Amino acid sequence: MSINKIELPGFIISDLFKNTLIAETEITKHAATENVSYKSLGSNNKKTTVIVNEPGVAFLQEPHLNFISKILEACKMNIADVAIVNHNTNPIIIGELKKQLSPSFIILFGIIPTEIKLPINFPQFKPQLYDGCTYLYAPSLNELNQDSEAGKLLKSKLWVCLRKLFEV
Repeated sequence: MSINKIELPGFIISDLFKNTLIAETEITKHAATENVSYKSLGSNNKKTTVIVNEPGVAFLQEPHLNFISKILEACKMNIADVAIVNHNTNPIIIGELKKQLSPSFIILFGIIPTEIKLPINFPQFKPQLYDGCTYLYAPSLNELNQDSEAGKLLKSKLWVCLRKLFEV
């Protein structure tokens, strides 16, 4: 093993450099994020992660769960095929999420890509391939799940993207 590839735990680094400009709290924060575990709804059978931002619930409010179920059904999938993760419950760090779930597709509902520490940003309804994964940034479920003309337009834009992604 090369000396350049040795990884030391945070407590050793903090002891070695306690009198330098590196703050121990920064090392502690970094070490704490290394073992993040995300709870998800679904079995992730098709390596598709759906990230939502739903305050006050573990995963989704019932109307939004029904909406996502219908979307998945139209894509010839179901809840077992995806992993739904709530950014509001446990803020997402994309590198950690990818280690845990190994997604091929990530759909962001109302989450700006940079909010999950993606180093790139891209517009809504424009699938983006990055680091071996295809991302789709869409409006929040509150915006999409409306019976208004605006809601119908957003749903149709989402459907066009999903058809391309999942070849439905």
